[in-house]
Amino acid sequence: MSLENTTPIAKRLSNLEEHLKEENDFLADVIPTFRKLDAIAYKLGLLNKDQHSYVTRISWWPIISVLGTFSAGKSTFINHYLENHLQRTGNQAVDDKFTVICYSGENSTNTTLPGIALDADDRLPFYEIGRELGQLTGTPGQRADTYLQMKTGFSKQLRGKILIDSPGFDADDQRTTTLRGITQHIIDLSDLVLVFFDARHAEPGAMRDTLNYLVRTTIDRADSNKFLYILNQIDVTAREDNPEEVIAAWQRSLAQAGLTAGRFYRIYNPEVAMPFEDPQVKERFEKKAFADLNEIHRRMDHVSMDRAYRLTGMLEHSVKEIEDKLVPMLQELIQRWKKRVFWTETVLGVGLIALISMWFAATGTGSELWDILTGWSSSSLLILLGILILLAITLHLKVTKKAAHSVIEKFKRNKEMTDHYAHECVVRAFQKNTCLFRSLFIWLVNEPIGWSQSSQQRLREVLNDLNRYVQSLNNRFTNPSGKKAEVAVAKVTTKSPAPAPISVAAG
Repeated sequence: MSLENTTPIAKRLSNLEEHLKEENDFLADVIPTFRKLDAIAYKLGLLNKDQHSYVTRISWWPIISVLGTFSAGKSTFINHYLENHLQRTGNQAVDDKFTVICYSGENSTNTTLPGIALDADDRLPFYEIGRELGQLTGTPGQRADTYLQMKTGFSKQLRGKILIDSPGFDADDQRTTTLRGITQHIIDLSDLVLVFFDARHAEPGAMRDTLNYLVRTTIDRADSNKFLYILNQIDVTAREDNPEEVIAAWQRSLAQAGLTAGRFYRIYNPEVAMPFEDPQVKERFEKKAFADLNEIHRRMDHVSMDRAYRLTGMLEHSVKEIEDKLVPMLQELIQRWKKRVFWTETVLGVGLIALISMWFAATGTGSELWDILTGWSSSSLLILLGILILLAITLHLKVTKKAAHSVIEKFKRNKEMTDHYAHECVVRAFQKNTCLFRSLFIWLVNEPIGWSQSSQQRLREVLNDLNRYVQSLNNRFTNPSGKKAEVAVAKVTTKSPAPAPISVAAG
């Protein structure tokens, strides 16, 4: 076995591939295409071969994350869906941690495990999250227990999937920044994202920042169809003189945050609902809420099927992101680097020539120096020339290094870059492109390392593979010809195994 196949990332991918073969053979078939894309990204420097892979953006089991504001009814919704009082509920914030909820096996009790159970298990979300938390908080060795916990329980709805409940954002800037960093990680991994808002807050404008974060940063994503925006606890609006105006106010607020299309669900939990005084109002609210609730549950129950299509969409997005965003961004940074080096060295060269000319003019030693040099032997002149070239190369490398540092620091401060993953990829690739060899021959640098007609052709091959995968997946669910054919829906919807029961000793 080669050393390459024994690296932690290689082992992790191998284990994931074996698992996906058991869950859904279609997903396992896609893994080689992910590896093709990895190879291109490694060559470009967008990914670190020992630490990164596009495949690691796939979770072992489908993930449904529940995001939202404080007391928006997220935990109550989860308990109702699971038919298990697993999460604490209340009018105030009760859980200040992200909670990963897993199936524990039949006849087992609900169990809470610390964050280390997530940090050390590559089958679960947040594997090695402690290292990332250290970068977010500026505290190396930050414990995952501070922000994460895992709960296990028996519920048939949990079989074959993982739920993540999130805390609300608070006024602590450092904590909010960290929570948002973790939230972004969750969103990237999730196959379905439920975004909850609380209808009891009559003035949604008071929580504008949270609305913007949970809506504005999600609607432009390539996988935006995995987001469901939910106005919960609408039963409280039945007591208003004009309940429709409360809902309309929320719709306007969401529209201002950018949500002008897509489904906007209105639900409440009948188990904790306020009593309706008007039977007609009750019937109207129940009809709408139950219809929306059933649709949400349907999406949650079919998350495995959605996941198969989402993965192909994610691959396609990654290919286009490399072509249309990351490489052009990298090319621009390289040109900025070359331009900065050119002008810096031009100014230094002109300044040096001017200083030497002024010194000779002031001292009148130019002719004397020339006489001395002409009296030297050829070997001495060659040594002097070598020293001058070495000094010039040293100065050139210092200039290129400083210019690269200046360009990348300015890029890191670019607040318009909201996609942190893409931002890190470009920074990593730029650092590879400003290595010693390319700095030395900077004027011969035209394209990023690894970007050629051959790599572009391989990207085309990845897209062709994806088209074949989608057709194969469609064949499992459709039969336009009407001919007799076995539609293997069960392979996607029923073959997903339950996450392995989590032992309490694991914590």
